Amino acid sequence: MNGLPFTKMHGLGNDFVVIDARAQDLKLTDAQVRKVADRHIGVGCDQLIVIERSASTLADAFMRILNADGSEVGACGNATRCVAAVLMDEKGAQHAIIETAAGLLDAEDVPNGGSRLIGVDMGEAHLDWREIPLAQAGDTLHVPLSVGPLSDPVCTNMGNPHATFFVPDADAIDLKIWGPLLEHHKIFPERANIGIAQILSPQKLRLRVWERGTGITLACGSGACAAAVAAARRGLTGRKVEVALDGGSLFIEWMADNHVKMTGPIAISFAGTLDRSLLA
Repeated sequence: MNGLPFTKMHGLGNDFVVIDARAQDLKLTDAQVRKVADRHIGVGCDQLIVIERSASTLADAFMRILNADGSEVGACGNATRCVAAVLMDEKGAQHAIIETAAGLLDAEDVPNGGSRLIGVDMGEAHLDWREIPLAQAGDTLHVPLSVGPLSDPVCTNMGNPHATFFVPDADAIDLKIWGPLLEHHKIFPERANIGIAQILSPQKLRLRVWERGTGITLACGSGACAAAVAAARRGLTGRKVEVALDGGSLFIEWMADNHVKMTGPIAISFAGTLDRSLLA
């Protein structure tokens, strides 16, 4: 084969190179992932997603999530919606089950008069300090962490670790400065995604995210879930909110069984073939 087919997809601007590897064994090095993700010499993406065969009889496929720096993570809400759309279209159904490193995720088409919406049960919100994980025992509702203008975050694990900081004006925070410092802070032994949240109303919040291993993204699905859970835990919002990100809005519900449901749009940008020289 002269090239490797891919599809470029995005959820609210959080963009992915999606490769279907169910018919082959595909092993990519960190360096190869970085080349594909590079927006100058490669295709460009926030994450590279590989669809693989699942060992679970319940799942339609396994989704491997590789950050732009080549590191692998367990969850990505926007990518889950994109892959769910691929699988549902493939089998002509309105429901799909995706296996991830964080567990099985249920996805469904959500009736909508405009753009296509996909809903995903992102699983349970993990709130214990061991589950984040943090480097020391403590209350995840008020973590003793302060860097620059940011302090007192709420920490949540939604298949990956998140720290949500509440501020009066999310757009006033320079994420390029504070994001990488906090991602690599010693309190996060596995690093962390950093969310900057502003409460707009009891039903809506504004969110900007520095993603672990990627940087600033237009949207972060697991980050939106973490921020919604954090706001509800602090009594700042209800358990069902709109989260306004740079790329648009996601709708999050922290359900009574502790599962978090995320609903939002997906889109296909284009399809192509990766030249083998790019992966050399």
